[in-house]
Amino acid sequence: MSDIADLDITAAAAAISSGSLTSLDLTEWTLQRIAMVDTHLKAFIEVLADEARTSAEMADAEIRGGTYRGPLHGIPIAIKALYDVKGVRTTANSKVRQDYVPQTDSTVVEKLKDAGAIILGMLSCHEFAFGFDSAPTRNPWNTGHIPSGSSGGTGAAIAAGLCFAGTGTDTGGSIRAPSAANGIAGIKPTYGRVSRAGVAALSWSLDHAGPMARSVRDLAILLGIVAGPDPRDPHAIDIAVPNYTDALNGDIRGFRLGVPTNYFFDDIQPAVGDAVMGAVRQFENLGAAIVPIAVPFDDRVIDSWVAIAMSEAATYHQLSLRSKADLYGEDVRLLLEAGELTLATTYINAQRARLSWNSSLMSAIRDIDAIVTPTLPNTAMKVGETSIRIGRKEETVFEVSARLCAPFDMAGLPAASIPCGFAPNGLPIGLQIVGKPFNEETVLKVCHAFESVTEYHLRRPRLPGLQN
Repeated sequence: MSDIADLDITAAAAAISSGSLTSLDLTEWTLQRIAMVDTHLKAFIEVLADEARTSAEMADAEIRGGTYRGPLHGIPIAIKALYDVKGVRTTANSKVRQDYVPQTDSTVVEKLKDAGAIILGMLSCHEFAFGFDSAPTRNPWNTGHIPSGSSGGTGAAIAAGLCFAGTGTDTGGSIRAPSAANGIAGIKPTYGRVSRAGVAALSWSLDHAGPMARSVRDLAILLGIVAGPDPRDPHAIDIAVPNYTDALNGDIRGFRLGVPTNYFFDDIQPAVGDAVMGAVRQFENLGAAIVPIAVPFDDRVIDSWVAIAMSEAATYHQLSLRSKADLYGEDVRLLLEAGELTLATTYINAQRARLSWNSSLMSAIRDIDAIVTPTLPNTAMKVGETSIRIGRKEETVFEVSARLCAPFDMAGLPAASIPCGFAPNGLPIGLQIVGKPFNEETVLKVCHAFESVTEYHLRRPRLPGLQN
């Protein structure tokens, strides 16, 4: 049992299927770990201990009876508090929804349950996902730092071993940023690859739903389960979902990987640049061709992302902002009020700029298989730190967190973050791999090849509340 903290889904599933561990073993161990650690990390809004034990006992009974649903059967996971879970308060970490108890599961949660996953509870996030702090959650590598956001609860819980995987959402980087900040793996699929039915919206034309886990193989398992069309979500595209795990053979010989010569390596912390360029050298050693590319980027991309996100968020919250304004946190309320002041012409011009960016980006990457960049320009910021200077730039938490991630939300491209090193302060550094539309296979394949020859994903934080 002492080795459970080092397991990923792949290893835990093998133990369950062989009979060396039961789902109840895993669930009880995880609940005990939550009890010891989460008073310090505050990753969970609500722990569903009794429900998880009951589900684990049912999973064990099914498996003993010869019904094995696959690698997620009996595995304890947790859900970002934006995803509806039937009969469970789904608050989006906001007083606005403190009494909201959905009567149906979100499509992603329904698929996870159908695969046999054990739902441990609801994970913290920035209120309505409108920010990159995820307070009050703390980073397990150093509780004086934030877990980044808005899926910070998911990132912290997975890194700390409080669950084997979790769900995230990504509008401007909120799957990838907390994956980088907490030293785990996360993937934002192509827009439309995963249903968002039953997931509270931030910006409907930018929002993506996706998994976060400890390893790339786990991401492949999870994405294969949750991806696919959904009549409840008109944006979920009916396109075949491959078996993502089949692509994970470590062989990327002949792949052409684009490394931007502009923007994405500007104004980043030296340790981040060193780690990412070290990863680039690893890809060369694995037989990939490294191709310098000029990304057609200008300031309109981020400015347009802000205008779209603010306008759509204000529209989604319009009624509740008028009736329950006092229940919002001050930072989110001010953002929503500012969104209401955005002109229609500004929003339309932002969408036009978005189309131009997407077209230019696709032309720039036409002859490559994937793009390699840092996920974040920095390691996790300190709790209470409102801005940071990196190189020539003085940036807010919001700006620095979105700068390298949001452009690919605008384009709707699949993008993953995996750990590629640690800074001198002991905090993880994230590597971002971006692919072409609906080519998550290549993104996962490239990530897995790097993971196969490195051990960054195997490192675990020393946790408050544990003698480790």
